Amino acid sequence: MSQLSVLLPLTGLLFLISSTFGSQSSVAYPVTCATRGAELTENSVVVLCPPDCTQGRVPVFGTGIYASISTICGAAVHRGTLGPSGGPVKVHKQKGRLNYVSSYSHGIQSQALTRWTASFSLSKPVNVPLELTSDTSTTALPAAAAQPAKKPVKKPSAKKPPTGGNKDCQMDIAMVIDSSNNIGQRRFNLQKNFVAKLAAMLRVGQTGPHIGLIQASGSPRTEFLLTNYTQPKELLFAIKELAYLGGDTNTGKAIMHTAETFFTQENGGRRGHPRVMMVLIDGWPSDDLEQAAMLARESGINVFLVSVAKPAPEELSMVRDKDFTRKAVCKDNGFFTYSIPSWFSTTKHVKPLSQRLCALDSLLCSKTCYNSVNIGFLIDGSSSVGDGNFQLVLDFLAGITRSFDISDVGSRIGAVQFTYDQRLEFGLYDHSTKDDAINALKRIPYMSGGTATGGAISYATQNLFRRTGPGRNFLIVVTDGQSYDDVTRPALAAQKQGITMFSVGVAWAPLDDLRAMASEPKESHTFFTREFTGLADFIPLLVRGICRDFTENN
Repeated sequence: MSQLSVLLPLTGLLFLISSTFGSQSSVAYPVTCATRGAELTENSVVVLCPPDCTQGRVPVFGTGIYASISTICGAAVHRGTLGPSGGPVKVHKQKGRLNYVSSYSHGIQSQALTRWTASFSLSKPVNVPLELTSDTSTTALPAAAAQPAKKPVKKPSAKKPPTGGNKDCQMDIAMVIDSSNNIGQRRFNLQKNFVAKLAAMLRVGQTGPHIGLIQASGSPRTEFLLTNYTQPKELLFAIKELAYLGGDTNTGKAIMHTAETFFTQENGGRRGHPRVMMVLIDGWPSDDLEQAAMLARESGINVFLVSVAKPAPEELSMVRDKDFTRKAVCKDNGFFTYSIPSWFSTTKHVKPLSQRLCALDSLLCSKTCYNSVNIGFLIDGSSSVGDGNFQLVLDFLAGITRSFDISDVGSRIGAVQFTYDQRLEFGLYDHSTKDDAINALKRIPYMSGGTATGGAISYATQNLFRRTGPGRNFLIVVTDGQSYDDVTRPALAAQKQGITMFSVGVAWAPLDDLRAMASEPKESHTFFTREFTGLADFIPLLVRGICRDFTENN
């Protein structure tokens, strides 16, 4: 621990202010402008910053949550919890984080940092005295005066393990809140309360939704990223500590900033997880939303616009674009817009809005052919294929798999091998990563036997696909010969169930069978090659075909 001593003149006497970092007392202990958060040893301590800490070099890393290498007083000025005249500030130690965000605030430019081992946050203390002990006397102060009364020691209790979060809402959510002059401090606080309740209802966690936050004003400011807070208590504290900015209602600029930078993997975006941007706006924007919203849509981001206190009829003349709501959202179908009449009546809207944000099947902008399809492989394991060619078939199917975002909330892969019999090699929900799915494909052992393709189609229809959906379920049949049973009726039954079928024939596979199995139009769903080595050429054609069918049906 580090010891600091400062002599202060007070009514003609010298008093020694002595502090030892590590105390959780409510007394404010003096520090210098250069004291860093890493020098603290306790979880919570009140320190006293000297004046004019903005005059020298006070390195600060992060925004809202600061890397412990940051100077405490510099961070406090940047956060807005301390003015240039100095004073007390409460420091809360936090865990280390990824991606500390840079920003300019209150005359201090903080720096970005990709990773640090520890962090701290800041708040304003209430009624904090200075600790003063006389240097002219060695008499100890009475125990009651020297330190606050200790609370009875509680029995240690086992900590609850961190919650995994809401597994039914595995979204990456950016909350863009209004911090403009238009909303004002009072309604800004009501907005924070609403956002905190919404975050609590969403139930963040490692395997649940991740939430980050951006403030819209004259210039957008990222307050925290998706990975900064993955436990509810930390997230709610960060929302509570948000400082009001003021400035213009440049919502378009905030949407553009979020679409360009927020969901990257470097900033904590998770591959395969739907991207949601919820934009809160009080009144109407000062700038144009159309270009920013277009970029968001093209980036696969589902933009929700939540408007509170819509413009009154007499205010409409001041609104630059009366269709700003329609232009901002992911899709103008009524689902992505939400209206709240007043900040004083937001509580009843928390649950229905959270349900919309978590409605996976309705998030149209994040639904692409790459992350939203179920693909079943029906693999001919008959004796005519041979072990070497069977490995070429598996390589072909692995090549198709590599083009899709396989995850527990993304695309899925399953496989059935058939001869006279059928064998489920693995189901659509057995492997939730691309590497696992490809490795499972490559490990499939060759069966050898006859060829009953019709029975295999029926088996795959019943055992591989659990849910139906237009343009979502695809079955790719790979065979090298004549089927011993009828393929037409099983294929039509599968297509009536919503399964799009592609047939891939090799060597002696008859064209009539291939066309009978394929979906309409037959020409674009039927493939044939004389040699197994020619299968690799079909990979991009099949991927494009799946994407074409998905787009046309959705």
